[in-house]
Amino acid sequence: MKAVIPLAGLGTRLRPQTYSKPKPLVNVAGKPVLGHVLDLLSDLPIEQYIFITGYLGEQIEEYVQSRGNDLNAIYVEQKERKGQSHAIYLAKDYIDTDLLILFVDTLFEYPINRLLKTGGDGTLLVKEVADPRQYGVVVLEDGCITRLVEKPSAPVSNLAVIGAYYIRNHELFLDCLEKQVTAGTTNKGEFYLADCLQMMIDQGAELRADHVGVWLDCGSSDNLLEANRYLLKKSHYVGGQVDNSILRPPVYIADSAVVKNCVLGPNVSVASGVNIEESIISDSIISEDAILSQAHLRGSLIGKNARVQGAPVRLNVGDHSEIRY
Repeated sequence: MKAVIPLAGLGTRLRPQTYSKPKPLVNVAGKPVLGHVLDLLSDLPIEQYIFITGYLGEQIEEYVQSRGNDLNAIYVEQKERKGQSHAIYLAKDYIDTDLLILFVDTLFEYPINRLLKTGGDGTLLVKEVADPRQYGVVVLEDGCITRLVEKPSAPVSNLAVIGAYYIRNHELFLDCLEKQVTAGTTNKGEFYLADCLQMMIDQGAELRADHVGVWLDCGSSDNLLEANRYLLKKSHYVGGQVDNSILRPPVYIADSAVVKNCVLGPNVSVASGVNIEESIISDSIISEDAILSQAHLRGSLIGKNARVQGAPVRLNVGDHSEIRY
């Protein structure tokens, strides 16, 4: 099995955090979103990871290499953002076996090894949603997908595709991908994976759907904080130096962080190298090497190397910023 992970997006909904880092490297519950994804995939027999990079792609390479677990990784650059299928098409020469395509806008809970036991030509992971108009959705018949629709204006199903696709029949997939891209079959100027998969179905492929229990969107600041709240319930950790402070679980405090004379929590993630003094912080994510003093924050994102002093209740501050009140 090979894993194809497209990472070339700009992450505009997460600005200013993504002005200086790619979206997959934004922190949540103690590590980058990409780190959570790679931890999940470690249970699978993946022989090669294919990362499709673009915007600030060198940071992706540095992060993967820094994990030090000897991933067999290659990097393919998507210089023009022409959509999902186009990104995967760029990696077609490396795809010679079954594959897992995984977009990292979202995190989910699912026994990932179960994918290997599903039948047919492939399996898409899905989740029921209240408003399917902002997602790609599937229509099922007897457990098999008969139709895929990208962001339907008139909902045909409430089963949203979460961005995880296991393709067993890689030969047919590559054939349909080639036809889609060479024919220029786009939707609003982008090549959507849904169109390629629909082509597979129309040629007789049996694609199935399997339901995930929890699906966390990490694509906007509010959703990132919501994901942080959920994940911290399972990853409460206190390291570093904590002096004369009150901690209200759950929190994550990295080993090299320093917290003095503070009230922290609930739902606060503090990354490595952070120094916080005389502050009250809840429901926030503080990135590496930030320095905070006399801050009163909730629902905030503080970027890497940011400096915050005497701040008001809510902030979204990018890397290397300085805020004084």
